[in-house]
Amino acid sequence: MQVAGWIGYALVNYIGSKVFEMRDIYVFVILLNAYAGCLMTVPLRYIYRKIWHASPWVLMLVVFSASYITGTLWAVVQKFNLWEIYRHGYRPEEWFYYLQQGLDSVYIILCWSGLYFGVKYYQLLQSERQKALKATTMAHEAQLKMLRYQLNPHFLFNTLNAISTLILVKENKDANLMVSKLSDFLRYTLNTDPIKKVPLEQELHALMLYLEIERVRFDERLKVNIEISEQAKQALVPSLILQPIIENAIKYAIAHLVEGGVIDIKAQVFANELLLEVGDNGPGTELINGQLVNAQGVGVANTKDRLKTLYENNYSFVLSHNTPSGLKVNLRVPFEKAVK
Repeated sequence: MQVAGWIGYALVNYIGSKVFEMRDIYVFVILLNAYAGCLMTVPLRYIYRKIWHASPWVLMLVVFSASYITGTLWAVVQKFNLWEIYRHGYRPEEWFYYLQQGLDSVYIILCWSGLYFGVKYYQLLQSERQKALKATTMAHEAQLKMLRYQLNPHFLFNTLNAISTLILVKENKDANLMVSKLSDFLRYTLNTDPIKKVPLEQELHALMLYLEIERVRFDERLKVNIEISEQAKQALVPSLILQPIIENAIKYAIAHLVEGGVIDIKAQVFANELLLEVGDNGPGTELINGQLVNAQGVGVANTKDRLKTLYENNYSFVLSHNTPSGLKVNLRVPFEKAVK
């Protein structure tokens, strides 16, 4: 920026020389003056760095003093170059002629000082902004990790409770199978970064691990229908975003039906958005303006918080009554294709 600025100064003076029809030799005067100005302002940078954290009054005093001294010396150099080169070694009768038009040089150095502080303050502002953005990002990541990891104890409690029940009724084979499936599911959750998004196809794989655990409990009473388009399988979604919704469907719908029930999972891409739908044929629940009246647990609230953190306002989470019975959850998020 220092070099570019002084080259610009030289170009402006060169254009001015053409207007006033100066001789070609004046180009060398312009180049020497610009070169001298470039060299003489370099020490100012080190002076200004030293006083960067000084009080405003000290800062102004040093800037004006340094600019005046530098501008005056630069004016002497410019006069010397002009008389030595353009006027073939002319010497003035009095020494103070060297200081003529010195204020013009001082003004230019003051402008240089103003640009220096302007650029430095801009860089400082950008640096602070980057730090603020980094802090915000880290806070969001911490919040996402907290929300994701909150699901594991919630789900783990329910599963261990079911395993305990199987052991009490001496269903040891089913209990052992459930422990094996649980270990596979927990291994997946531990190996998946809670911050990163995963392809929906991978999310469905994790969901099937979870459903295998629940099938040990419900056997033939639990049926799952999956309709996922090929394009939707490649969409990126937050890891384990569907698991708490499916868990709620099993806990509040399937578990209350003697003959069992059905969970439908659908996904498609429309208008550059991923549309997810999870429905059950359970007894349903009371809704007011798409909100649960007697909401309990962390599943739904947790899912909403994660979506809010990840997508801000560019998402939707809607609860509605299913037909002919049950509850339906519709999710809409921006379509992001996974990179293979």
